[in-house]
Amino acid sequence: MAKKILIADDHSAIRTGIKQICTIDFPSVEFGEAMNYGEVFQKLKENDWDILILDIGLPGRNGLDILKQIKAEKLKTPVLMFSFHSEEQIALRAMKLGASGYLSKDAADLELIKAISQITQGKKYVSQSLSEKLLSLLDDNADREPHELLSDREYQTLLLIASGKTVTEIAELICLSTPTISTYRARILEKMKMKTNAELTTYAITQKLV
Repeated sequence: MAKKILIADDHSAIRTGIKQICTIDFPSVEFGEAMNYGEVFQKLKENDWDILILDIGLPGRNGLDILKQIKAEKLKTPVLMFSFHSEEQIALRAMKLGASGYLSKDAADLELIKAISQITQGKKYVSQSLSEKLLSLLDDNADREPHELLSDREYQTLLLIASGKTVTEIAELICLSTPTISTYRARILEKMKMKTNAELTTYAITQKLV
């Protein structure tokens, strides 16, 4: 039976790359494509998919928001989270929200087929190196890094600040008001005991979050 794969990524080159990799091992595969939150749920409700490959960095409501909504609506499509961000931090958040796996875009050409195969068989997928990191992060007795205290939206805001985005740009990118983003920024600084964007950026780079 042909696999049915829904790809949610706002970059056409990424969607094309995924399709090229998949068609080598799954010659009868059927693809669907989505570029934002609305399109993802439209496609999910129009068809039954074997797997959703979901980018964390979609515009507006991001991949973690989509995972929360999928869980809330009790949709059964398994999700492979796909991201360039620091794998253990995104993966841990995604798996707690119900994702079936996490794959770094940097490793897609080597591991994508394995990830899809495992997830469509009802299994979970993370790389061996990531599984070791996750076990460490899930240890209740382990010391928590400051960024692990942030909410999902605060963490997203931290990553965007560290990538050089202004409050106004972040607000436009994730479809929230400027005062709301300013509030997130203030909470981030308070929780992380920092005072400036420069400190946040240095921290994010040092921790390899960006």
